[in-house]
Amino acid sequence: MANPSPEVTQPSETTPIQEPREPVFPTIERKPLPPMPNMTRLGVTSDNTLTLSLNDAVKRALQNNNNIEMARDDVRFAETQLRSLEGVYDPIFSITPQYDKRIAPQQNRFSGSTSAGTTSNTTYSFNPGVTKLFSRGGGSYDLTFTNSKTISDSTANILNPFYAGNFGLTFTQPLLRNRSIDNSRRQIRIQKKRLEQSDADFRLRTIDVISRVQQAYWEMVFALRDQQNQLENLNLSRENLRNVEAQISAGAKAPLERAEVQTELANRESALLLAVQNVSVAENNLKQLLFKDSTAPEWSAQVTPTDSPKFDTSPVNLTEALKEARDNRPELRRLRLDNDINSIDLQFYRNQTRPQVDLTGTVALTGLAGTAVPRIDPTTDPPTTLLPPDNLIGGQGQMLSNLFSGNTRNVVLGVAIQLPLRNRTAKANLAGAQIQKERLEASVRSQDQLIEVDVRNSAQAVETSRLRVLSAREARSNAELQLEGEQRLYQVGRSTTFLLFQRQNALTNARNAELRAETDYNKALADLQRATSSTLRANNVVVENPTP
Repeated sequence: MANPSPEVTQPSETTPIQEPREPVFPTIERKPLPPMPNMTRLGVTSDNTLTLSLNDAVKRALQNNNNIEMARDDVRFAETQLRSLEGVYDPIFSITPQYDKRIAPQQNRFSGSTSAGTTSNTTYSFNPGVTKLFSRGGGSYDLTFTNSKTISDSTANILNPFYAGNFGLTFTQPLLRNRSIDNSRRQIRIQKKRLEQSDADFRLRTIDVISRVQQAYWEMVFALRDQQNQLENLNLSRENLRNVEAQISAGAKAPLERAEVQTELANRESALLLAVQNVSVAENNLKQLLFKDSTAPEWSAQVTPTDSPKFDTSPVNLTEALKEARDNRPELRRLRLDNDINSIDLQFYRNQTRPQVDLTGTVALTGLAGTAVPRIDPTTDPPTTLLPPDNLIGGQGQMLSNLFSGNTRNVVLGVAIQLPLRNRTAKANLAGAQIQKERLEASVRSQDQLIEVDVRNSAQAVETSRLRVLSAREARSNAELQLEGEQRLYQVGRSTTFLLFQRQNALTNARNAELRAETDYNKALADLQRATSSTLRANNVVVENPTP
């Protein structure tokens, strides 16, 4: 049998219903708000502000960065090395003025010796000359002009003093080995490629520094925004503490409420101080890239970025990014130049395996003139006076006239032939250059794979950051709505301080997450520019080619 239902007592119409009342707490003296935490950064003065846009930061880095300056000096040094090697083709002018005094004993009666049995000759010579190597063909020439005046006491001379001159041209022209290329031309061609490599290294260093400046700049922007968000969150806690203190002093809330708010206030102060430290770290990292040395007065300045993170909803075109990277990456350009250097070595070592056949020749003009010394010919009757030909009588001018008349001349032509029997050195060098060629081909393939990975990873980072920005914006918008709703509930007594703090912290975190996503997006774009070597173009930086 079922149990009977319990009886329910209904209140009588004469029994009044008492409404619940809020507890009444004793009045307590209102405490003042604690002071704001010290946000001063060490070594930075608030009255010294350095306002920077991203373009300004890049410009300062290009002017002052030590890594860029070292790379620029490398290019300049390579230019001097090239000019040094090209100096081998500079003509060389030589001159040898000389005084020659000789007194020699004579044993031959036809030597023209004096009564003392000696002859004395004094020669004054002045011999200029020009020597030069040809930059084409591998030949060389030596142009000389000997010019002397001789005074002699020899009785056999028919001219005293006499002037002698010789104007000669000697040339050498390789026909096989060293004709198309020799070691000097090889070194010059290689140095030109090295100069281009130093330019590629300079561009790579410049791209790296600009990318680091972009990364540091956006990190500075995030740090300042994070500090501002933490400060706003702290101010909300201070406002909550102010309201709670007012309610406690009025007896509307228990003193225990103060402890909850003060705990949250301390936590937010700690978060703010960490944000201040992060600002200092980000600022110092940026300053290191912008200033030349540690004595720059800007180190005590407070850096204030003026640019805000940019955002583009369009996704990355991976195909174009890969093509641009393969066209512009300095690493690939350097390897291509290494291939060009290897081709120069192959040409040179292949040429060195040939026989050496050099065409040599000399063309010289001679001249002579002087003061006639009359001699008596005793073999004639009556004796006659012997004189030299009229064209030999005269001074320096007559000698030059005889020289350039071409009546007295020397012409020598010949061929110098060297046949290497084994020539193992040249053959080994050629084999080594061919091995180096295969090694470079493998290096190009390896570098191409590294670039493929780098571009793909950078593009994926941009795409991920783009999607994160969209998600973070949605989360921040919802967090704002939740905080507004929680604040309305709190104002009508339907929420607690704990829940309100949670919503405030959630909004701060959502704002930081949005800012971090936007910052990461701009940093990822900068890294993608580096990966595709479009940094210079994107930042309107023009690098002039070195002068070969």
